[in-house]
Amino acid sequence: MLVPIWMTCGPLASFLVYDARVQEKKTHIGILLFLAALGFITIIDTGAKYMTADLPPLVLVWGYFLGIFASVCVLALTKGSHLPQEISSRRLVLHFGRAGLLVASISFAFIALRFMTLADVTAISFTAPLFITVLAVLFLGEKVDRARWLAVLVGLAGVLIVVRPGSGLLSWGSLLPLLTALTFAGFQIVTRLIATTENTFATLFYTGLFGLIWSSLALPFVWQSPHTWHWLAFLMQGALGVAAHLCMIKAFSLAEASLLAPFNYSKLIWATVAGYIVFGNVPTWNTLAGASVIALAGLFIMMHERRKHE
Repeated sequence: MLVPIWMTCGPLASFLVYDARVQEKKTHIGILLFLAALGFITIIDTGAKYMTADLPPLVLVWGYFLGIFASVCVLALTKGSHLPQEISSRRLVLHFGRAGLLVASISFAFIALRFMTLADVTAISFTAPLFITVLAVLFLGEKVDRARWLAVLVGLAGVLIVVRPGSGLLSWGSLLPLLTALTFAGFQIVTRLIATTENTFATLFYTGLFGLIWSSLALPFVWQSPHTWHWLAFLMQGALGVAAHLCMIKAFSLAEASLLAPFNYSKLIWATVAGYIVFGNVPTWNTLAGASVIALAGLFIMMHERRKHE
């Protein structure tokens, strides 16, 4: 684009350069916050996998939401007399259903982590954007063209590469990360429905409160008393979950969603490193290849939607 010569010199030019640098710095900070959020989530998953040797996965899910709600209650103390206004909502039913979907998603993930490596669970869970495409048609009435349906099929082909039918890895256990992705996609759809009317703290508050209620339902059937260090781990996981949530919100306020979305697939790097350091797991070429196919399908959907709206 040709720029008028009067814009290339003097105070205006200096302002434009300064403004561009400020925006670039904000974008970089946004990316770093997004990566930090993914790192926090990987630490949560790693801790959950480690503790599955001691406690049932559903007890770990309850402990996680207990930690989240405890952290939210600490944040609530900073709201003072404004707290009732901050958590006011006319969409409590949607909040309740949304929390239920998140509890289901995390439950499937924690159970899967008991039987599979971090890298395999993470790779298969990348199918969430593909399921969002399907659910958007069913519940939001969105129209999906052939290109997006093709991307969904390619993504599912990537899952088959990871689980390798005939290798023994394809079992009921390998379906759990798919259920994780499916329920998380539903969680994202409901989040879209409430995003325009609910403030950040209210959403976080009801996620913790209703998540704790939902996760408590299974306790009478699976309860096993945690040790002292488990309770500390629950509080740490909850704090990391809240931190990840807040980091993502801030990241999306500093950088465009379309710019941040591809970095989501860097979670496989985090999971691979954590799996190797903590559990000695080395990812197979099938896992890496399948994850690449799934990631490309998700990126195609993102880029396709971006071009449609330009």
